[in-house]
Amino acid sequence: MFSIIIPTWNNLPFVKLCVESIRKNSAYPHQVVLHINDGSDGTLEWAKKEQIDFTHTPQNEGICITVNMAAGIATQDYIMYMNDDMYVCPEWDTHIADEIKKAGTENFMFSATMIEPAMHGNPCVIVQDYGSTIETFNEKKLLQECNSFPMADWAGSTWPPTIVHKKYWHITGGYSIELSPGVSSDDDFAMKMWYAGCRMFKGIGKSRVYHFQSKSTLRVKKNNGRKQFLMKWGINQSTFNKYYTRRGEPYTGLQQEPSESTMKTERFRAWLKRKIV
Repeated sequence: MFSIIIPTWNNLPFVKLCVESIRKNSAYPHQVVLHINDGSDGTLEWAKKEQIDFTHTPQNEGICITVNMAAGIATQDYIMYMNDDMYVCPEWDTHIADEIKKAGTENFMFSATMIEPAMHGNPCVIVQDYGSTIETFNEKKLLQECNSFPMADWAGSTWPPTIVHKKYWHITGGYSIELSPGVSSDDDFAMKMWYAGCRMFKGIGKSRVYHFQSKSTLRVKKNNGRKQFLMKWGINQSTFNKYYTRRGEPYTGLQQEPSESTMKTERFRAWLKRKIV
């Protein structure tokens, strides 16, 4: 059904739990493709033993390079990018598959909805604490409650788990390696999808995954993604999210082009910011 790409960097307990949840809680069979950065913690040996498809680099290459490498061995029509510190809940893939059938186009970008233990002011997230470590994870309670929280579909799909048709992964060139190790690469990919004609950026409220939050990114020296996005596209990420994908708003249908007067103002603000940065 899906090729689920999961980059991982010496995070064996979490990636084990992630893959186990996919196998246990999915309604459809999926191809799991790991990209193993380093792997000196036993991830390589475990992936071979479990007969999981993977690519490998001897050092951490970040998100952009690794998801592209893993996508190179994807066998299914739909490519999903998922973090290794996620746990998929029952029916997660059923709701995505239903949306794909209803879409009427191959040119879409869908996200599952994350359940996270801490509040960060994100309207696209369900905040419920089922643990932030493997040791404190309350799987039983999560499985009992995960589908009980109300959550409508939301606009602005860019965050993993995200799924696109393989054709559009290749049309856009996947993730942009100039943004390595990957800060702002999700918004950059969404912008490339926009330029490829995508107007269906939809977060699926009923498709849910638990996200332990930032178990790898905190260890990485980050690129200045906001500046890179601004210099590349001529607008701020906040402008893209507010006026193009309309992130966080209730999903009411295809996103529309922002008005020219709005964009003239926003491009002028971006021009001023480029002068400063």
